[in-house]
Amino acid sequence: MLFKKSIPKLIAEANENGEHTLKRTLTSGGLIALGVGAIIGAGLFSLTGIAAAENAGPAVILSFIIAAVGCAFAGLCYAEFASMIPVAGSAYTYSYATMGEFVAWIIGWDLVLEYALAGATVAVSWSQYFNQLLMIFHIHLPDALLKGPWEGGMVNLPAIIIVCLLSLLLMRGTQESSRVNNILVILKVGVVLIFIALGWSFINPANHDPFIPVNAGEEMVKNGQQSLWTFLKSDDFGHFGFSGVLRAAGVVFFAFIGFDAVSTAAQEAKNPKKGMPIGIIGSLVICTLLYVLFSYVMTGIENYTMFKGDAKPVATAFAKTGYHFLNTALIITIIAGYTSVILVMLLGQSRVFYSMSKDGLLPKIFSDLSKRQTPWKTNAIFMVFVSIFAGFVPVSDLGHMVSIGTLFAFTLVCVGILVLRKTDPNLERPFKTPLVPFVPIMGILVCVLMMASLPIESWERLAIWLALGLLIYFVYGKKHSVIRKQHRDQQGIE
Repeated sequence: MLFKKSIPKLIAEANENGEHTLKRTLTSGGLIALGVGAIIGAGLFSLTGIAAAENAGPAVILSFIIAAVGCAFAGLCYAEFASMIPVAGSAYTYSYATMGEFVAWIIGWDLVLEYALAGATVAVSWSQYFNQLLMIFHIHLPDALLKGPWEGGMVNLPAIIIVCLLSLLLMRGTQESSRVNNILVILKVGVVLIFIALGWSFINPANHDPFIPVNAGEEMVKNGQQSLWTFLKSDDFGHFGFSGVLRAAGVVFFAFIGFDAVSTAAQEAKNPKKGMPIGIIGSLVICTLLYVLFSYVMTGIENYTMFKGDAKPVATAFAKTGYHFLNTALIITIIAGYTSVILVMLLGQSRVFYSMSKDGLLPKIFSDLSKRQTPWKTNAIFMVFVSIFAGFVPVSDLGHMVSIGTLFAFTLVCVGILVLRKTDPNLERPFKTPLVPFVPIMGILVCVLMMASLPIESWERLAIWLALGLLIYFVYGKKHSVIRKQHRDQQGIE
């Protein structure tokens, strides 16, 4: 049988209060800031340049639009769940209610990959910009302390330090973390607007020509010189042309993961039924508009080929404007923006593990709360875990792993809406996903298409991660599941 958590039980959990529950402190504005804080970061300031140089060229603008469409479909599904089931845990909790414990475990374990590695990815880029700032003040760190062993160094020390500092901040409390995030978001959005406004007049139309660089393999398919199947398996796939636009969409999809991080904080929202849809959809709309304008300006100021291997493409492009007096302010604010992303990712991860631990699928240590009502032990454990990845793994590998994990989570949320509309059509839904089944089906198709465009290595790493998760589930989670224990007790009584 499917072991599912009932919606009434989840709602009852959401209404609990006291020192053993998460504290409700977040307003609708705070939730939007949380989303924007997570969305605008490495995906925009770093991965945009990588995706343009390696995959789409100036057409990375189209990649952002494709990714945004997929996010819009998934976001509408998230908004319905978040308003209806305002409990910490995001897609993990929604899957538990619709598709049962086994699928919930898979998605919860997948979310750990998403949030933890997203935090590590951004920490790597944060380190690069931080080093750039130090160089302005004539402070030079040795390369061995700025790169992991796979990049010719020893360890990315600044990346480790920022993960540790923000983990300690989260241990202090959600409200304190939210205040810091709000300040960082204001600074970050300000930088994006300044970059767009000042950079617009420096756009060179020649840098947008060709808008979609030619893919030799695609041309051979068009001319009948190569079969489509051969092209799909070749190294040419994903390197420019339309296939490059699709692959870049899968890569920059990482830039949109913030809105689902909002849903992990549902149990800490003051008015989740109203605030969650506003936070999810509002942050997505704001950031999509900024992304399209930003990527258009960046690829117009500097030729996309110059961004190859550059972890700080914004600074590279902005240097072409001649506004050298703003360079330091730009770098400081980008660092502040990255900081807010890492903060929200670490918060989201800890809330997923908190929910899984409350359900008995993970040891109780992960749901232990401090006097400030934060899962501080989870924060401490993942402070170590994320630091290791940030300190030793290259940013491009991390980005691909996060993207495929995120797309997988979004796909299951869209499936969940279809299931719940069929099994429980009369449930109260403060926000209803429009045009069902069209919206969730399109969300599934777009997300699966972007997953298919990612490198095979991403799939292999996802498979290894999920295999490890299944091992833990069958060894520990299944035996200690609260809902399974309740079922066994009921059978014993009968």
